[in-house]
Amino acid sequence: MAQNRNRPRGRNKKQLLRELTGVVLLVLAVITGLGLVRLTSGTLLDRWIWLWWRTLGWGVLALPLALGAVGVLVLQGQIGHPVLWPWRKLIGGEIAYLALLVTFHALAFQSDPWLLADRGGGGGIVGWALSELLIALVGRIPTLLLSVATAVIAIAWTVGLAWDEVRYWLSQIRGRVQQTLPATESPTEPAQTAPSTVPPARPLQIITAAESISKRSPKRDRRLPSLDLLEPPKPPSISEREVRRKVQVIEQTLDEFGLAARVTQVRQGPVVTQFGVEPGYVERVGPDGKPWDQKVRVGQINALVNDLALALAASSLRIEAPVPGFSIVGIEVPNDTVTLVRLRSVIESKTFRKVKSPLAIALGQDVSGAPVAANLATMPHLLIAGTTGSGKSVCISSMVTCLAFNNPPERLRLVMIDPKLVEMTRFNGLPHLLGNVEVELERIVGVLRWLTREMDARYERLAEVNARHLDDYNNKMRRRRQEQLPYIVVFIDELADLMMITAAEAEHTITRLAQMARAVGIHLVVATQRPSTDVVTGLIKANFPARISFAVATQVDSRVILDHVGAESLLGQGDMLFLSPESGQPRRVQGCFVSDREIEALVDYWRQEIRDQEFGPAPWEAMLREDAQLENDRDPLLDEAIELVRRLNGASASLLQRRMHIGYPRAASIIDQMEQLNVIGPPESGGRLRRVFKHDAEYEATATSAPAVKATDTSPDTD
Repeated sequence: MAQNRNRPRGRNKKQLLRELTGVVLLVLAVITGLGLVRLTSGTLLDRWIWLWWRTLGWGVLALPLALGAVGVLVLQGQIGHPVLWPWRKLIGGEIAYLALLVTFHALAFQSDPWLLADRGGGGGIVGWALSELLIALVGRIPTLLLSVATAVIAIAWTVGLAWDEVRYWLSQIRGRVQQTLPATESPTEPAQTAPSTVPPARPLQIITAAESISKRSPKRDRRLPSLDLLEPPKPPSISEREVRRKVQVIEQTLDEFGLAARVTQVRQGPVVTQFGVEPGYVERVGPDGKPWDQKVRVGQINALVNDLALALAASSLRIEAPVPGFSIVGIEVPNDTVTLVRLRSVIESKTFRKVKSPLAIALGQDVSGAPVAANLATMPHLLIAGTTGSGKSVCISSMVTCLAFNNPPERLRLVMIDPKLVEMTRFNGLPHLLGNVEVELERIVGVLRWLTREMDARYERLAEVNARHLDDYNNKMRRRRQEQLPYIVVFIDELADLMMITAAEAEHTITRLAQMARAVGIHLVVATQRPSTDVVTGLIKANFPARISFAVATQVDSRVILDHVGAESLLGQGDMLFLSPESGQPRRVQGCFVSDREIEALVDYWRQEIRDQEFGPAPWEAMLREDAQLENDRDPLLDEAIELVRRLNGASASLLQRRMHIGYPRAASIIDQMEQLNVIGPPESGGRLRRVFKHDAEYEATATSAPAVKATDTSPDTD
């Protein structure tokens, strides 16, 4: 009996009726389709087909599709995952269908419209009724125009087609037609006297930004701000006539210098256009007197950069030789008209959506107009350099805006350091910020110390639950319904000012964070306008594999930041070279631009969204007060003691007693202060001297040239 009670119950009559109705509709759709194309016939079927011919006229051809769709709609309630039917598309399709019936009947222009409908022509009885009503109101010609316009608009509304897409496809069709037309070539010399041969003629491939940017806005969390707060993108204003003129100038200039080459590809970007040049062959005579063809070397084209700039009347050119993935040499020429790259155009792109990370950042568009996005979590830190006015601060502002647009405050917190006082302060009041934007150099060092303490505390929390990284920890906390840890992204707008005042401690702290903070969800974005070796040191470069270089003054600066030349040829105003950790070659990108109005709209949105939540002071305020108290208790001999231990490459209280002729309590206090300042390490076992941290070449040279500490100076440390 227990087995009978546990047996699953059968389907009720209502479910059986639904299934039967759906199957009947699907079968009827198939039979109706066969009857319409005269593949089968019968008395009942012929009457059925004639009934719908008389009702719908030529629109009866869509009847099998409609019956099949209704059958699927009936059956969808019986499956485990019901299909969602968009009502907008259903309504738009019905309106388009009725408008087409009116159009069919109005196009007939017969003296007796009812006779046409009664014979199953035009739009049938339905089309006759609607057309006669409209003709009585506005006349025959307006009825025809109105029905055609309604059908086109309804179809576009149904499939989600925008006018920009229509214009884009029309331009593409026009371009394809122009490429198929035979090109008019100027007369050339006879083949036997030509000193070189160019590659065989190929259609010129023009790649524009519209081929890689999504036209539809992605679906977003309802709590996140709408992308309507950002300025809409504008299409690039590049003349195809101007492009073809520059192609002719490039080919003619190379030919004048005896280099056979042809432009086979054009990649149109917002600021520069890259012309892909395919090298040809130059005829040579061998030792035996027989001619042979020699391939034009890439270096020969690269050596003509100044001559090409003169011929094109361009301020500067950059040659990418060769273009990765293509057998061409890329000549990048500035556009006559610069197009701003809006942040919204990159966030709405498929490239950005493919990143699928809370720390996805929109960088801009490359030389072909394709969106460029990156994942800050995999970098894991980013180093930015460039001269004043090249676009560093705008790049940082766009990154902050992008992160705040895609993350609520409980998932992402920001620490912003701006010694220049004017760039990042616009974000004050953003709930994602920990405290306010820090602008005082004396406080900035304390903020970096707090970050190291927060990193150590997070490692302890990860160890308690045996988690390898922050995502693993948050997944375990989510299953336990406990508090999760947010990501922390640190933005430093000017590293040079920080290194100028506290070079040793700043380098040590930044390097330690860059080495260890990735696993606990802390990431750094550091910018500087002076990419010299005393600012961007070897330790910092080694821990920042992802780098961005804006326009710099010399090739030396370009090599310091990128280990490649080329940044000295950039145009400024957001023109950058992006070196990804996954790629060995930098990629030219035009950075996103974010206006003050967009930033204000973002800050106001989040203020209104969480206006009931109160945020306390910055978490490092208590530590800064402790540091201030320590500074007040600072020993006057502390600087002298630091110089001594760095010179001797060791530290202990007894060492300070003998060398500085002070008592043990004072020496032990100085040792504690140096440890708090990260000048020396913790006590060593076995009575050895404490380790001394050295952070620049001067101290390294001093340590190597100084005499070794004598055995009498290595007495056990009892501090």
